Amino acid sequence: MSIITVGIDLAKNVFAVHGVDDNGKAALVKPKVSREHLLPLMAQLPPCVIGMEACSGAHHWARLFRQYGHTVKLMAPKFVTPYRMSGKRGKNDAADAQAICEAVRRPHMRFVPVKEEHQQIILCLHRTRNGFVEERTATYNRLRGLISEFGIVLPQKIANLRRDIILHLEDLPGYVNQCVGDLLAHADALEVRIADYDRIIAKAARDDARSKRLMKLPGIGPNTASAMLASIGGGHDFKNGRQVAAWIGLTPGQYSSGGKARLGRITKAGDRYLRSLLVMGARAVLSGLGDKQDRFSRWARSLQERRGYWKAVVAIAAKNARLAWAVLKFGDEFRLSPSAA
Repeated sequence: MSIITVGIDLAKNVFAVHGVDDNGKAALVKPKVSREHLLPLMAQLPPCVIGMEACSGAHHWARLFRQYGHTVKLMAPKFVTPYRMSGKRGKNDAADAQAICEAVRRPHMRFVPVKEEHQQIILCLHRTRNGFVEERTATYNRLRGLISEFGIVLPQKIANLRRDIILHLEDLPGYVNQCVGDLLAHADALEVRIADYDRIIAKAARDDARSKRLMKLPGIGPNTASAMLASIGGGHDFKNGRQVAAWIGLTPGQYSSGGKARLGRITKAGDRYLRSLLVMGARAVLSGLGDKQDRFSRWARSLQERRGYWKAVVAIAAKNARLAWAVLKFGDEFRLSPSAA
């Protein structure tokens, strides 16, 4: 019988493959497949469903397998774990491949959209920039912690820290002065790198028609627009905007039972970076409301008064996620009314 479903446990150099036929019986079991032999092995199989965990290199392999007519589905590793028969066989690559093969066949399994190469190029820019931002924050925190050992406590705001530390350089003993100078120079170099990536991302957003449409939404700038486009593409993997908001983690967790609905905090699932961009954009919307009287501003102002600042921020971020999906899904056919712009 022909193989209809294959599970692959991805790795750097040695992969595990588990395939089953239409009756669910194992028809292809290879616990050790080298990297150079994996693609030829998949190429000789008839078109089938290939399941993999969404980990490093998964999107690259998915694009390669699609060229041979296979349907590739990626899953979050936490959704595969329940299907691993660890009690019988323990944790190993072959058991992981079998669990992936079993999980990908479940009718209600949730899958990760396969990203194209151009999407990953943009996400590479964002990940690199975000790494520099985190390193800059760590550098200033390290600087603040070191000088506090000598009785100097400065404000958290970076501008005030850099301004006030100059006044205390003479109070620092020994080699501490050199350490402070090196840390400040390293932070300056990171600032230059971050500014360079900001310009590159902004240019990429301006050059893309879909990103330009996203930037017309309130609270969405070049960074958010390009990250959203690179993350969800055309939005065709989602049925509606609610699914996008839930995928990003901007919807409340549900703890309902006995016919009584109980909604908790937001789930914080999905891409934390994308969620943070939407939240920062929502905060910018609230801070820039002023006396605006358009429909969106009146709604945001009323929401803040009724539910508080942070709930309003999350609601605006979720609304922007849903609007962004509509813009990407329907393109020029989607239009915001002038009063809601």
